[in-house]
Amino acid sequence: MNEFKTNNQELLSLIGEWEPKLLALSDDTITNKQNSQNRTIKQIVGHMIDSASNNTHRIVHLQYQPSPLIYPDYANLGNNDRWISIQSYQTEKWDDLVQLWKYSNIHIVHVINSVSLDKLDNEWITALNKRVSLKAMIIDYLPHFRLHLSEIDELINKK
Repeated sequence: MNEFKTNNQELLSLIGEWEPKLLALSDDTITNKQNSQNRTIKQIVGHMIDSASNNTHRIVHLQYQPSPLIYPDYANLGNNDRWISIQSYQTEKWDDLVQLWKYSNIHIVHVINSVSLDKLDNEWITALNKRVSLKAMIIDYLPHFRLHLSEIDELINKK
């Protein structure tokens, strides 16, 4: 799908750039340094996996469910922290976590490439009662991805 080609290429490029960078981090760096949300790098990567998974499901649902779609919103009202805690990303094996991060995001690119153009205006309603179109959700995924990579980068460089 040409409309999202540039975003998808950048996402794949970032995955390729960051996978070896993530795998090279020390155990101390990934488990002890925390951002302003008290998340470690392991937890941020876990959140990025959750984001890929939830967005993949929304993309699928928005193509066959009636619009506007009321779909569980894991990212608002503190639910994303519940997801991180319940899945215990802090204790997950790092290599496995990085591979899940990589392949979850490669898969969302594949799903985006398969989106029906006639469904791009379909909307879902967030927990904050905001309407978000399928197109906007897809476009916003890359900046969200970059935001979390910048958080990780800050923690890597934190003394």
